[in-house]
Amino acid sequence: MTLSSVLRKVVLTTHIATSVGWLGAVAAYLALDITATASQDVQTVRAAYLAMGATVTYVIVPVAIASTFIGVLNALGTRWGLFRHYWVLVKLLLTLVATTILLIETSTVRSLARAAAAGTDPRELPGTLPHSIGGSLVLVIILILSVYKPRGVTTYGWRRHQEQGRQQRPTQVP
Repeated sequence: MTLSSVLRKVVLTTHIATSVGWLGAVAAYLALDITATASQDVQTVRAAYLAMGATVTYVIVPVAIASTFIGVLNALGTRWGLFRHYWVLVKLLLTLVATTILLIETSTVRSLARAAAAGTDPRELPGTLPHSIGGSLVLVIILILSVYKPRGVTTYGWRRHQEQGRQQRPTQVP
């Protein structure tokens, strides 16, 4: 499946927007997580946990899911393909792992926000800083792969390239 030029640009633009939104939302979440971990002011920590809950629920999860689906559509509709190049395959796997961990951790973040809202001393709540840092690093690696596109064709990609080469060669008439 190859997308028309106009549709390909729309899909690519949407993928870039959702991917950048995901990275930006995680950066904002990381700032809130650092605040919740480092601050000693009860109200500041409480506000950070409440904002973390809202950010995960209403921003990070929707843009992560949108970026994942649109990225797959983008790969399937372009010459890169989904399984032809190692860098696309690694991006897909990292994205799926990051999205899965995000969905699992979302319930933890919501629980922390509820506990902070319920009057518990929020300074005693465990933070999610290791996940925030790890998620940020994974998204930066995905970004780097998108920009540098390291060489390397999968076995499937090599076979497809060979098949296309055979189909494009003119047949010789004896």
